[in-house]
Amino acid sequence: MKHPAGEVFPARHPPTLPPVFADWFAARGWTPRPHQLQLVEKARSGRSALLIAPTGAGKTLAGFLPSLVDLAARPPGAPAGLHTLYISPLKALAVDVARNLERPAADMGLPVRIETRTGDTPQAKRQRQKRDPPDILLTTPEQLALLLASREAAELFGGLKRVVLDELHSIVTSKRGDLLALGLARLRRFAPDLQVVGLSATVRDPDELRRWIVPQAAGMSAMADLVVAEGGAAPQLDILESAERLPWAGHTARHAMPEIYGLILAHRTTLVFVNTRMQAEFVFQELWRHNEENLAIALHHGSLDVAQRRKVEEAMAASRLRAVVCTSTLDLGIDWGDVDLVINVGAPKGASRLMQRIGRANHRLDEASQAVLVPTNRFEVLECLAAVDAAHAGEQDTPVARTGALDVLAQHVLGAACGMPFRSEDLHAEVVSAEPYAGLDRKTFDDVVAFVATGGYALRSYDRFAKIRQGKDGLWRVSNPAIAQAYRLNVGTIVEAAMLKVRLSHRGAREPQRMAASVPTPYLPWFMDPKASGPPKRAQGEAPLRRSFGGRVLGEVEEYFAETLTLGDTFLFAGEILRFEGIAEENVLVTRAGPGLDPKIPSYAGGKFPLSTHLAARVRAILADPRHWNSLPEQVGDWLRLQRDNSELPPAGDLLIETFPRGSRSYLVCYPFEGRLAHQTLGMLLTRRLERAKLKPLGFVANDYALAVWGLSDMSRAAMDQLFAQDMLGDDLEEWLAESALMKRTFRTCAIISGLIERRAPGKEKTGRQVTMSTDLVYDVLRRHEPHHILLRAAQNDAATGLLDIARLSNMLSRIRGRIIHKDLDRVSPLAVPIMLEIGREAVYGEATDIVLAEAADDLMAEAMHGADGGGAG
Repeated sequence: MKHPAGEVFPARHPPTLPPVFADWFAARGWTPRPHQLQLVEKARSGRSALLIAPTGAGKTLAGFLPSLVDLAARPPGAPAGLHTLYISPLKALAVDVARNLERPAADMGLPVRIETRTGDTPQAKRQRQKRDPPDILLTTPEQLALLLASREAAELFGGLKRVVLDELHSIVTSKRGDLLALGLARLRRFAPDLQVVGLSATVRDPDELRRWIVPQAAGMSAMADLVVAEGGAAPQLDILESAERLPWAGHTARHAMPEIYGLILAHRTTLVFVNTRMQAEFVFQELWRHNEENLAIALHHGSLDVAQRRKVEEAMAASRLRAVVCTSTLDLGIDWGDVDLVINVGAPKGASRLMQRIGRANHRLDEASQAVLVPTNRFEVLECLAAVDAAHAGEQDTPVARTGALDVLAQHVLGAACGMPFRSEDLHAEVVSAEPYAGLDRKTFDDVVAFVATGGYALRSYDRFAKIRQGKDGLWRVSNPAIAQAYRLNVGTIVEAAMLKVRLSHRGAREPQRMAASVPTPYLPWFMDPKASGPPKRAQGEAPLRRSFGGRVLGEVEEYFAETLTLGDTFLFAGEILRFEGIAEENVLVTRAGPGLDPKIPSYAGGKFPLSTHLAARVRAILADPRHWNSLPEQVGDWLRLQRDNSELPPAGDLLIETFPRGSRSYLVCYPFEGRLAHQTLGMLLTRRLERAKLKPLGFVANDYALAVWGLSDMSRAAMDQLFAQDMLGDDLEEWLAESALMKRTFRTCAIISGLIERRAPGKEKTGRQVTMSTDLVYDVLRRHEPHHILLRAAQNDAATGLLDIARLSNMLSRIRGRIIHKDLDRVSPLAVPIMLEIGREAVYGEATDIVLAEAADDLMAEAMHGADGGGAG
């Protein structure tokens, strides 16, 4: 078999399985698949491997089969110990795999102990696992980091034989992947002959993952072996063509709820995927509004209480649910055989993500997975069509592998010192064996170690930033045991916005809206004061905090959302309408509210996926070629024809810019189709240039498809080639970043990950406001006194690659050079209607909001078609 990556597998006799395994397969009428046997062969020859297999191909069993065979052959009385470590990107996936792995082990009577270890595992069990480890431990990257930072690490992992990395493609593109790569490098120090197996269903470039799996050496590019499973049945993909009028903007899919409910009625079990937790709450509530048959429909997202999530997962596994509304928490390989339909509400943002979600239906290789995409607005119809075409073509658009982040390295350095003393040269050699850090030079590494040791030149006089110290023997150790304790409380790379618990309060015992007065800020903040032992005491006369807050915790919302609420406001959460009763300490106190209200919906930072570059190119091609329009819903095809007749639809590689007056303002709308992040950066830079050109810009709004800027002067006077020149990513970008709050937010994340600022301390947790105050002040100090500080470098890199999408914007500006089409219109164009509706719109959904949007869309289309003056839109 030959894979596109170029590896040819030699013809060999397939390995035989021990009788107990062969009998187990035969008893079920199964035959071991070739890729499962190949992984057994790789293990016997001591080789690491990457397995690429479609969903339903027995990928997870293939990963564990070599370990089960080894453990079954273990002589009676042989020393026990940790044999295999399975690492999953999701806690739910680890729990699900444990459930499905225990079954065959029990059926075959194998003397194998299998356990999970996640953030939800009780502390007593975690301690026992270090003393008496199971044969197979299923865990997450964060828990691995914690285990490696323990003094028992060498003993615990000394006998480790194999690591199985599930859904590898989803880990390697994030800082969690950096942390895991460093963890693997450390594991190899304790177990030099370690074999690693990577499992993935969706891979753009297999060679990237093959390098990631095995240790790298200077000047060489080592790769793991590659095993590719045969493809399964082609998926059945449909786009819902609603009988209702398609919205111009918004993401509620309210128009399609009766049709979504009808699909649920017609299937055994349905997963309803959405892209954000806010959408999940809304869709769940709407489905229950239509649920006249009282079907068992549940909700699952990452902000819900863990007990509620586990109940949903258990009910799904037991086939007690008809549908689950879920976010990316269930994207990956949860194996629920009764799921016979996947519905994706909204555009999937990437072909690989779509295929991953489709794979949750009919989790069997020989049966076609069935999925229905539900566009929430007209532009999303185009994106859904692009995603379906890409999926049928078998194309992947997973992001490229990343360069290791320096803030993650700082965390790892501290973790290494917590586990055992180290020499700089030994740890550097270990770190550069990890693929993301293979190009790390010694000076940068030493800068990171120095940062962990002192906080850097500008902070070295403050003892609280000195985490490690070097002894006369040249070994680095943690400065004191409290440092190691703080590390264990703060390990990990996922930094969400400050969260508050949503807690049911007893009716009639309402709290003041904010019980805890903010801590007074001294002239020198306590965290910067070397003499301070902790935060200042409560001011005299300040009301004591009430400690008893009533009922159970429903989950968490972001602090900034809670602080926008006033007493009596209602909002959707955990599938209920809740009434806001106040905030006390870290609790949002609520009571249950009655139906018939128009509640708000919590929104969460980081909830939006970026539109993939690959899908963006396909959408531009659809727009440019009228032959594609026949496959679109009639109302969308008519919209594009109206645009062609009233303005223009550009060739796929060109950029269309439209300028037009409306009311007292002038508008510039362009359609790069490069995703919200790149468009927001472009909008920030364009407004600076328009300001310099005396065109008086007032603001801009961006979505995944378009960007609109408005101002007081005639935008058509701008020289478009100069306005969109690539040099805007030079001084303009630097000046804007220097003034922007974005860099402070990015620095805050890096400071937390690196351990400079701790979110949690024994017995307490900092509020979001305290963390912000701490990191903002440190940021200002470093910019002034140490502009090349390691954390500033980390923050600048994060901003460029994540929050700003600089590389993608740069590619776009290069692509459109000399290919800009400027249409100076006398009124808004049909294509501009969706982005114009975004101007001034609040991210709160209700029926009245949808009605207002529909009326505004009608007015704008009337203008586009008939030139009616609808007044100002801004």
